Amino acid sequence: TVAPDIARVSFSVVTEGKDPKVIQEENTKKMNGAIEFIKSMGVEAKDIQTSNYNLYPRYNYDPKPITGSNIPFIDGYTVTQTVSLKVRDLEKVGEILGGLPGKGVNQIEQVSFDVDDPDTYLNEAREEAFTKARDKAEEMARMNGSRIRRVITFSEGGGGYPIPMYYKAEASLDMGRGGAVASAPALEPGSQDVTVSVSVTYEIK
Repeated sequence: TVAPDIARVSFSVVTEGKDPKVIQEENTKKMNGAIEFIKSMGVEAKDIQTSNYNLYPRYNYDPKPITGSNIPFIDGYTVTQTVSLKVRDLEKVGEILGGLPGKGVNQIEQVSFDVDDPDTYLNEAREEAFTKARDKAEEMARMNGSRIRRVITFSEGGGGYPIPMYYKAEASLDMGRGGAVASAPALEPGSQDVTVSVSVTYEIK
């Protein structure tokens, strides 16, 4: 059982308007401010990644009573830019989430806690599993008047990497109209299990 040592956060800036060029510039300004804030909290550039960027038209319909059909027309545009980041200092996760809305972020999709280097813990679990297998085999052999001579075969199966713990943190923060201010949420990373299953065949004498 291990404690997560990183948090993964995904958030977006969504901007709507009539002029695509204007809303792109507004969206970029807000996102740049959010990234500057994140970096000021100690998150390095290598842990910040733009994961999505969309500019798409917003359609409306003009009803025609005579024909009974709807004719679509472009009523405006929406820009969505999404950034994913890895936070290595878990004590700052709540403060980052609480500060993002004030920088123009109006959508926080997800927060998850994970182990940055699971192979280290898998190796520890594997060593413990083989040690337990040996101890159990020696005890069974002793109870039957035998002794372990050597290993014939061994294999590993089942178990695997820890599963990230997700927090549903979706929020629609007024779409930038009013500038909602969020307080820093209390988040608990909990713990995760790293499991390794091994099978060993021993020769006895």
